[in-house]
Amino acid sequence: MAARSSVGIVLLGLGTVGSGVARALVERSDTYSGRVGARLELRKVLVRNVSAERAFMPDRSLITADPEEAFATDCDIVVEVMGGETPARDYIERSLKKGRWVVTGNKEVMAKHGPELLAMATAGGCDILYEASVGGGIPIVSPLKRDLSANQIHSLRAIINGTTNYMLTRMSREGADFGEALKSAQELGYAEADPTNDVEGYDAAYKLAILSSLAFHSHVRPEDIYREGITNLTPRDFRYAAELGYAIKLLAIGRADADGIQVRVHPALVPADELLANVDGALNAVQVEGDLVGRVLFQGAGAGSLPTTSAVMADVLDAARSIVLESRPSPWRYTADMPMKPMSDLSTRYYIRVEVADQPGVLAGIARACGDNGVSIASVIQKETDDEAQSAELVIVTHVARESAVQASLAQIKALTGEVRNVGAVLRVED
Repeated sequence: MAARSSVGIVLLGLGTVGSGVARALVERSDTYSGRVGARLELRKVLVRNVSAERAFMPDRSLITADPEEAFATDCDIVVEVMGGETPARDYIERSLKKGRWVVTGNKEVMAKHGPELLAMATAGGCDILYEASVGGGIPIVSPLKRDLSANQIHSLRAIINGTTNYMLTRMSREGADFGEALKSAQELGYAEADPTNDVEGYDAAYKLAILSSLAFHSHVRPEDIYREGITNLTPRDFRYAAELGYAIKLLAIGRADADGIQVRVHPALVPADELLANVDGALNAVQVEGDLVGRVLFQGAGAGSLPTTSAVMADVLDAARSIVLESRPSPWRYTADMPMKPMSDLSTRYYIRVEVADQPGVLAGIARACGDNGVSIASVIQKETDDEAQSAELVIVTHVARESAVQASLAQIKALTGEVRNVGAVLRVED
């Protein structure tokens, strides 16, 4: 068998991450050649706008805006860092059908179409690697596929959206309101002009679908995930949570038991002494609990050019080694078909902030609504009183209760129109 002298690469996208990947391939060529056993050659780069300014510009002869020119280029690995579902999914499928290995950081495509793409890779005798799709530079996809594969994974709890984690940190530490925190995140480049994907939890749901599918060996789709964003949180909630001994985090949670899988994304109260409660700023963290390994935590930079480049290039090197050694890929297989448990089955404690009329009998009406549905109140604290509006703010913490019972109680509480002015926030407590 003749030794292979080079591995050809076509890069799709030359934005923040693509520029980092191109720079690494060009400037670290000698280093990577020694690690792989062959030279890594960047042979073509597909972009939308050839004349746009980039953080790094490879040889301009490699740049094209014509997809057909890019796909006609002889290569072994296609690196997709364009983002979005279209046309990225089509480009990935074209590559796999040609038997080319694919490296992608595309969370939306992998969350929605992962099983089909993995099957396509198997049929084509290649593989698709996607470490960068979750957690930026944090190694988590590979550990779930390999290092933790001997475990029965019971649960995942993760902070996997750096934009919202930065915003919640500002709201907690500085008392910023939602609008102020969002503006700051946009000025720093953490949030897009349209922040919906981040602040409404879509981004975290895509990533949770990928992680849960790997951890539980079952196909979890984004639409299976209960999703709730952070737009209703106020500085008061962070202040009250701290007084109760908690931090507020946007958590992505997956749990599996004999009855099925429950997956959800929402803000939650986390005990202040837990590691996840102290993951601040734009950092990400993923906590995995398995029957053999116990509880392990992966933490680091969840986005940005350098951390994401690190994850993409690790997959590129892995693919290149397999190609050089002509080793057969081992695509991931979903071995279980577990049912998805509805959110209504969740049992946990709840934090409820309510604005009420400052008059006798109000608490009795709230307690009656909870009691009618089997929800036991652990504590009620009156936090603020507005004499002019004749209103008061109550913070209620329940004992463990079913989600369905709490929602039924809230419906009755909201119907107390003469006594209850507003239900400001309802947060689940993750003890």
